[in-house]
Amino acid sequence: MPAVAYTLLPHRGVIAVGGPDRVAFLQGLISNDTTRVAPDRAIWAALLTPQGRFLNEMFVVDGGDDTLLLETERDRAAALARKLSLYKLRSKVTVEDRSATLEVAALFGPDAPSLLPVAGAVGFVDPRLPELGVRLLAPAGQAGALLAARGVAQAPLDAYDTHRLALGVPDGSRDLVVEKALLLENGFDELHGIDWQKGCYMGQELTARTKYRALIRKRLFPVRIEGSLPPPGTPVSLDDREVGEVRSGSGGRALALLQTEAARAGADLSAGGARVIPEVPSWMRLPADTAP
Repeated sequence: MPAVAYTLLPHRGVIAVGGPDRVAFLQGLISNDTTRVAPDRAIWAALLTPQGRFLNEMFVVDGGDDTLLLETERDRAAALARKLSLYKLRSKVTVEDRSATLEVAALFGPDAPSLLPVAGAVGFVDPRLPELGVRLLAPAGQAGALLAARGVAQAPLDAYDTHRLALGVPDGSRDLVVEKALLLENGFDELHGIDWQKGCYMGQELTARTKYRALIRKRLFPVRIEGSLPPPGTPVSLDDREVGEVRSGSGGRALALLQTEAARAGADLSAGGARVIPEVPSWMRLPADTAP
């Protein structure tokens, strides 16, 4: 793999939130601190149900011209834009789905940050983990040409996906069940998707209670698969007991939501006839008595 490669992310789209109240508007809705967004810094955040369950995840980046760009799941972007519009009330904001006019690319490899800025596009270092590289929002159909001009070669989507899976990082509703998943079970705390000092936002109460009462019994783990890759939703078993569920995967890698106690069994886990071997990424914090 070269020092930097890029892949297009066709499953990602972009929403634009503009107007003088854009920062305050999002601040009351999402899990991270929108005031921290700057031309050289993006944030990762989630929109939750009032009950504190996952609805959408997004990167929030300064798009210039009094606009914040939300990079999110393309198939769910239109619905998210409509939902945000319902919350506008008297706020001086505009909400527009720009997924048809913007495309998303991921640049990964140790030298990826050195390519910023990229003329003609909005780029930012992935705020979750430095190892994930850089995200680029470019006019539709132009990302490849912009990056080729900088000497960056294209890699297949599977190459980036395998990289992401090995790091144990979720990818939207591929890994988080909508209206069910809890942020703290899926790495949002350690991956900088929650600000604990900001004011109230929708779903904050359950998220805070889960953290301060130590109610986490399951975690999303990166796993190695020995055998055929089980499809998403396949139960993970320890002996005859169901202890989790496979989420997204590629090749011999996947993510699985597992009971932390069961994850200690490691090689004894199975899913769909395949062996499932949990790993603990360096960024993940687990109580000592539940570390695999």
